[in-house]
Formats: sequence, structure tokens, C-alpha cells
Amino acid sequence: MNPVEIDDAVSTLAQQPFEAGEFPFEFLRAFGNPETTIKRLRSGSTNQSDVPGAVLQRSNIHIATCPTGEVDATLRALRASPKTMSAKARFILATDGEAFQAEDMTSGETVACAYPQFPDHFGFFLPLAGITTVPQVRESSFDIKATGRLNRLYVQLLTDNPEWRTVERRTDMNHFMARLIFCFFAEDTDIFRSEGLFTSTVEEMSARDASDLHVILSEVFRAMDTKPQDRETANVPRYANRFPYVNGQLFSGSTETPRFSKIARSYLLHIGGLNWRKINPDIFGSMIQAVADDEERGALGMHYTSVPNILKVLNPLFLDDLRGKLDEAGDNGRKLLNLRNRMARIRVFDPACGSGNFLVIAYKEMRAIEAEVNRRRGEPDRRSDIPLTNFRGIELRDFPAEIARLALIIAEYQADVLYRGQQEALAEFLPLDSQNWITCGNALRLDWLSICPPTGTSVKMVANDLFETPLDQAEIDFENTGGETYICGNPPFKGTRKQEEAEKSDLRDIFSPLTSKWKNVDYVGAWLVKAASYNIYCDAPFAFVTTNSLCQGQQVAITWKILLELGFNIRFAHTSFRWSNLAANKAGVTVVVTGVDRSPVGARHIFTDNVARQVDYINPYLTHHEIKVVLPERRPTPPLSAMDYGVYYSKSAGLILSPEEKLSLVKGGFPENLLRRFLGSSEYINGKERYCLWIGDSDLSASLHFREIEERIDSVRRDRTETQDAAVNKLASRPHQFRERKGDDARKIFVPIVSSENREFFPAGLADSSVIPTNKAFYISDGPLWALSIIISKLHLSWIDAVCGRLRTDYSYSNTLGWNTFPLPAGGLSEKNRNDLSQAAAEVLLTRERHFPLTLAELYDPRDMPDDLRRAHEANDEVLERIYIGRRFRNDTERLEKLFDLYTKMTTKKAA
Repeated sequence: MNPVEIDDAVSTLAQQPFEAGEFPFEFLRAFGNPETTIKRLRSGSTNQSDVPGAVLQRSNIHIATCPTGEVDATLRALRASPKTMSAKARFILATDGEAFQAEDMTSGETVACAYPQFPDHFGFFLPLAGITTVPQVRESSFDIKATGRLNRLYVQLLTDNPEWRTVERRTDMNHFMARLIFCFFAEDTDIFRSEGLFTSTVEEMSARDASDLHVILSEVFRAMDTKPQDRETANVPRYANRFPYVNGQLFSGSTETPRFSKIARSYLLHIGGLNWRKINPDIFGSMIQAVADDEERGALGMHYTSVPNILKVLNPLFLDDLRGKLDEAGDNGRKLLNLRNRMARIRVFDPACGSGNFLVIAYKEMRAIEAEVNRRRGEPDRRSDIPLTNFRGIELRDFPAEIARLALIIAEYQADVLYRGQQEALAEFLPLDSQNWITCGNALRLDWLSICPPTGTSVKMVANDLFETPLDQAEIDFENTGGETYICGNPPFKGTRKQEEAEKSDLRDIFSPLTSKWKNVDYVGAWLVKAASYNIYCDAPFAFVTTNSLCQGQQVAITWKILLELGFNIRFAHTSFRWSNLAANKAGVTVVVTGVDRSPVGARHIFTDNVARQVDYINPYLTHHEIKVVLPERRPTPPLSAMDYGVYYSKSAGLILSPEEKLSLVKGGFPENLLRRFLGSSEYINGKERYCLWIGDSDLSASLHFREIEERIDSVRRDRTETQDAAVNKLASRPHQFRERKGDDARKIFVPIVSSENREFFPAGLADSSVIPTNKAFYISDGPLWALSIIISKLHLSWIDAVCGRLRTDYSYSNTLGWNTFPLPAGGLSEKNRNDLSQAAAEVLLTRERHFPLTLAELYDPRDMPDDLRRAHEANDEVLERIYIGRRFRNDTERLEKLFDLYTKMTTKKAA
């Protein structure tokens, strides 16, 4: 269940008569517990509570109902219960149907309210549904409630008006929803000068069957686009004449509205019943954009980027500097004035702005600094000098772009109320400014210099403007000539394999003048290079959230190599963290933040787990070593042995067998020595069996006596003949074999290409001649045990984590990057070193054998790794790390410091 569905279920529960015996089960059901779980708890088979009448769900919650007036005592009993502790219950909850109390046993946070109000705190309990939360969501459930109700209305209107579902009308539908959101906000914040004006007009003036509601709304919208002096001539109805003139192009153009059914009218009134004063634009925008997206609607309420994560970008980019100048100014009026004037000219530009989160937070933070400036100068009621038009964005989809502008308008009004007072805010809010500063379009195709010009006071190009702004509008006032520009945002993440043709075309346009390897670039990399191009004409430091893959493997050798050659430096960086704040099952993507500029001087900071470290240099792998790019090497540094890909098997399906097919062939008399296990990363790690035909030229004649073998070989010949690939066509002449005939060594080190990031150690191992590695793995022919010791070490894992790429968040091994570049100790490896490492690796292998038949996946499960195997690996690390520095490394940061230092010396020596 998503948060919107949970809110709906919890609200329904609160409205029903309280039944003490049923409440615990209904509460758990509201948070998505399946009926089988409820049934087991009800029967007592999984309910281990020691509090009479209570229900205890292990690792989740201990719930008790009680007689009237005994909620305090019951909560104390739950808190003191030994079972609460032993079952690791996160929450305790007590209610008598009148009062409601709960406590988070992890954080100590509590909820205490009247029973009917407990749905307002449903965000507190979202972890019960496997959804991680952030404080902003726990503290206010309004935005999720509003999202849910708007979604129900949206879906119902599309059902009632199927013609509005079309691509041609979807923009009109989204614009209609933006108008509604503004009306709901305006009627609850005195902008309409009469509380509840919009909702009461709908309720009083429209028929109960909603047959004329579309006409009522159309007239209201028309009134808000008509100046007061023109209304009599325009024949605005009396009920609509009560609404103020809004302008801002929000209500201009067509006033056509979809028709309402009785159900849709009811939904509209329910939305109006919410208290829209509670709207939080930095949460609401992200959530509401899912309403208009068919693919995202199933995750309603999940689309929220937390303020702390946004500030990881904005604070070091420019906000920390502004706050520092504020502290430095103290009460000096002149310095405070200079700071205020500086902020009035700062441009914040998000070229992938979505619903405007980054722009809204930047605006609110700057308004807070400005308010303090005004307070210290004795001008607390002064009108803000920071124009909304300085917060510019580009968004591909029309509805999020409209919501971004609306969110900024709401943020401006709320800031005015907070810092200047309600009356002052209202006096200047309407009419809205008709200028548009959020552009709808493809940011990689548009000219950023036209949308956010570095000089001058106007924007010369207006692309697909919002709120029906005329496309022939020549200029938009830009009140910040000569000011600073900061580029920020969270561009779309798409790896090379998930990109569509249009996205490939975007990459080609951005990268092809700079590199021929653009097909291998992550989509998000285009924003960095586009920002760099913008910087040719002005100094505009930029900071983006990107997948951490952009700072790994071949992405570094493409995107970052270009940026470094263009003279850019990384000013600050947040190392890998999960971009998942309101996500089911902690789903999310692992990201980094990089702040980039062209200044050769100034402090640089690396943030790890929000702890900053000042350094002299930050490289593209986000460590402090003065190293540019680790380039792939064709051969390893001696004495490391060559590591090769396994066997490529495209157009060879007939040569591959399941265990059952292999067994059938053997039973039929086919020689077992012509069958081998055919393993890639997944098969090797998870203990899956797969086989292949391994037929030499001298074995072919005898093999063809077996009908099934003949048919399989014929199928391979057909597959290779029918393809358009000339190289594969040639292989049709020997269809009894794969493209390569290799990997059948009597002993080899088997290296999986892909391994879970959750594993503490890399699960490489040995294989014999019965195993043929596929090209989903690497192998070292007759590899020495001391080489295996290195491969399975934490030292090597820290290196491949830094310089190799990722498949999603899993390690993706590369022989040219991970193995061939791996730096050995400065003095090399002595014979004793190799013997010690070989013994340590052998102990790891023997320990694995003692746990047969557990698979490598089971052995290296971080939650259940055998203690003796962990000790064997720790001993292996001890031997290797003492060779490098005479002791164990303290952490991965220290490991990388040493390896990058050795790599720099190694490559310098090679160059010399």
C-alpha cells in the first residue's frame, strides 16, 4: 500500500464505531497487513503478547485496547512488557476509543490525541507498512490527504470525461487541476477575502446532481481573469463576481471545464473541506505530480524528496556562504545592505525542476536569511527584494511545470505572511504577475542562455510557456543583472541500457563534439556537460544529484574526463547515500552530489554521512587524492596474471543445456566428458547448474551420431546464418562450438562480474576443467592462490567499488579497470608474502567447504555469514594489509588513500 491508500484506510477506521476487540486487527489491516497475517494473530499462533487482550506483532507493534480512562496505565504496561522488548516491537499503542496514545520505542517520539484525530498522525506509523519516513511527512499528513483526494477526483473526472484522457486534452486537464489547487489554497488563506468562498460557491450554486457544475466553475474561472472594471460589460454572474481578479495567466485562455458526476462533485467538496493553510509546497509539489502521471499513480505519496537531501546540494553550493556573510555582518548596517542587495540578484536555475522542490527550498531559505537582515536593520516589515523570477526552471512535462510555478507562488505568499504579516501579504499578493519563469520543454534541447541569461534584464526566448502565456511575448523582466547564477537539481537517472532513442539522440547532440563514446554515458551526465557549456559564457557553479555510477568505471573516463579537460573542478561532494526518503521497502537509488566550478582556489569539502572534511583536492572518485581518471589497462601490472572474459555465447542457444537435458543425454550414451558446467556470475554465486556442449573438432563426427546433438548443432547453424552480423555469419561454419574455445583449464580463479553491494567480501573462488566460465564472468588461467587472496580482500573491494562501474547498486567487476590497474605494494610481493597470502586464501576455501552444500549467496549473506568464514576473511585481510602498511587499515577511506597514492606513483613511473 502507498501512503495515500493507508491514509484513506486509517481515516475510514476512525469514522467507524469503536470496537475494542477488533481495533488492533483493523489497525494492522489499514497498514497493509495481509489477511493471513491477521488470521494468525487473531488465532494467537503469532501473537506473543503478555498484556491481557493486547496484540503483539513481532518487530512492528504492541497494541492494547482498554476501559475508558486507563490509556496512560495501559501504555505504561506495554512499555514495561518484557515481550515488547524481546519481540523488538517498534511501536506501542493504547486506546480506549476516546483517547489515543502511542510511542516509537526506537526514537522515543510520542503521539497523544483524541481518538477521532489519530488519522492525522498516520505518518508516524508508516514504518508498519515498510515505508521509511522523514520528519516533514510525520509532522503533517495534510499533503498526503490532499494528494489522495485530488487523485480520486482526477480519476473520476477522466472516467466521466473520456475525451479528456486523450493526449490532446491531457494538458487541459492538468491545467484545470492547477486552477483548483490555487482556489482551495486561496479560500483558506484569505486571498479570496472570504473563508471557504470557492467550496461554498460550488455547494450553494451547483445542482446536487452536478449537471451544471462545469458551467459554475467556468464562470468563476472567467471572473478571475476579468478585471473588476470590465466585469459588468463581460456579464460576469453575481456569484462569480465575488472572486478577485487573479491574472497571472492562471485563469486566462479557455475556461472549459470537464463535466462532473454526482460522485465527482462530492470529491470536490471533500477536498474543499481540508485545511489548505497546512499545505507545504516543498512536499506537496512532488506528491501531486504523480496524480497526473499514469505510470506513477500507483506510488502516490511516495514522490517526496526531503528538505535535508535538497540542502545537501544547496547549502554548500551557495546558502552556507550567504549565512556566513550574515554572521560576518553582525549588526553592521552597510554590510547587511550589501548582502541583501547581493541576494536580490542571485539566480537559482534548475534545468530539471520537476515540481520545483529545489527552487522552492532555495527561495524559502533565502527569504529566511533576508528576513534576518531586515530584522537587524530595523526594517522587519520591508517588502522582499528577492523576485520569484530569479528562480528559474525547465521541466519536460507540463503538469509538474505548472505545479512548480504554483508551488513558488504559494511559497512566496507563506513567506510574506511569516515575515511581514497576513495583511501585508494579502495587500500585495493579487493580481499575480503574468510573467512565466518555468519553461516546459526538453532541457537538453533548449538554450539555457536564453532561459537564464547571465547578463541583462530580460529573457529573449519563451518556450511553451505555462498558464497560456502568449508564445509571442518578447521579454520577461529579469531583475538581477550582474548577479550570481547557481545551477542545481536532480536530473533524470537512466543508464545506457534503459535509454530510449530520443534520449540517445539527446546524448549524441551534447557529447558527440567532445567524445565518440557518448553511447556509453548515463543520461544524467548530459546535464553536467550542458552546465559546463553554459559556463563558457558566465561563472555559474553547478551541483547535481546523480547516480553514484557517474563517479565509477567508464563514466569517469568519459564525462569527468571531459569536465576536467574543460578546466572544471569538484568544489564539494557528498559520497554515496540512498536517495530514498518516503519509500516502500527502502527502495531507492544510490546517489552522490557533486558541486562543480572553474575556480582553482578555495576550500573543498567531502561529506560522508553528513560529516564534512576539508581537503585540497577532490577527484572524480570523490576522494581527496590528486588523481584525474583511472583509465582502463589492457594488461595487469606484473606479477599479476592476465584476467580474461569467459566464453561469449550469443547465437549459441543450441549448445546450452539445463541439468535435466544434460542428464538425458548422458543416459542416452553421450560422452559425459563432452559436457561441461557453463557458469556465469549468477549461476556461480547462487549454486545454479547449467551445462553446455564442449565438442572438439575431433569429437564432431562421433557426436553427430546422436540425433539430439545433430539437431542442436543445426539450430545453431540456422541462428548464425539468419542474423545480419557478418562476423556471426562466419561462425556458422563451426556451429558445434562457441565463438571462443577457452576457459577449460584444469584450475582457474573464477571471478563473478556482478555481486551484491551488501556482501562484505567479494565471492571469487576456484574452478576446475568441468567449469566453463561464460562472458558474464572473468577467470585467471592457472591463477595462483595469492592472487585469489587479493581478489577476495576488502582492500581490492574498496578499489573496485571506487573505480569500477555498477549494475544498479551491485558491484560490476571490470578486468581492465578493477584488476589491471590494481596497485601492488611499493616493494612488490616477496616469496614469503605470496606464501602467506596463499595460505590465507586456502583457509577461506577450506572454510567454505566445511559449510557444503551452502551456496556462495548463502555463505556471504551479511545477516547470516558463518563466524568461521568471517574470521578466515579477516585473517586474509590482516595478512594483505600488513604487507601494504604494517597494520590493518582503519576503514575504506584509508584503504583508498593508500591505493590512489600507489596508483599515482605507478602510473607516473610508467609514463616516465
